[in-house]
Amino acid sequence: MKIVDFLTLVDTKARMNLKAEASRLYFSFLWWIIEPMLFVVTFYFVFSTLLKTPKEDYLLFLICAKIPYMWFSKAVTTASSSIIANRGIISQIDMPKAIFPYAAIQISLYKEVPVYLLLAIMCIIYGYNPNLQWLWLIPLTVALYLLIVCVSLICALLVCYADDVRMLINMMMLFLMFISGIFFDISTIDQPLRDHLLIFNPLAFICDGYRKVLMNQGLYDISHLLYLLLFLTMTTTLIHILYSKMSRAIASRVVNA
Repeated sequence: MKIVDFLTLVDTKARMNLKAEASRLYFSFLWWIIEPMLFVVTFYFVFSTLLKTPKEDYLLFLICAKIPYMWFSKAVTTASSSIIANRGIISQIDMPKAIFPYAAIQISLYKEVPVYLLLAIMCIIYGYNPNLQWLWLIPLTVALYLLIVCVSLICALLVCYADDVRMLINMMMLFLMFISGIFFDISTIDQPLRDHLLIFNPLAFICDGYRKVLMNQGLYDISHLLYLLLFLTMTTTLIHILYSKMSRAIASRVVNA
């Protein structure tokens, strides 16, 4: 299948699923903003009000990292089950199996657009106005998207062969939430543990990068980002090759499961 046809099919499936999902909910598309804000407000109440976290602008501090994390978490969790959820289509049509994880990722991408606009509005409310430094969010967001694609494709493939992997994915997301610097400032961690965390947990580097750019705390390590982009691009390419070679095996496994 040509790349253009692949992308068109992914986008079409994503749009159809979005419309179907919105039609079932009373608040429709508003849930795209309501859900992440409810999570943020809940954690803000716990850490800032109950635990008395001594940090100014803690709500914005939390949002800057929580929103990228939630995009990653929801996209990967949904995409991991996308292939087995479409076993009916797979049993009838021979098509690239990567279409299904990508469609789930595309849905999450559409949902994040209004959420990121809300993030920008919150920054302005807190006095952090848009500036040229915000352009550095573009390569950082590309890295986050590639990370989502890479992890989603791996998880979706594993779930085809062991459904229990979905339980491990949920546990992994909870673990990542607490070690990705969402509730604390990564700069407060002593060396060399801080470097190890940023190297082996790309999500921590990305969340920290969002904070630095949006809250005028300087710029993230560009060389680190370049290495991360290179690694994710190479890994994603290899996974696509694996999907191509295992297409029939995946179909057989999913249909006969």
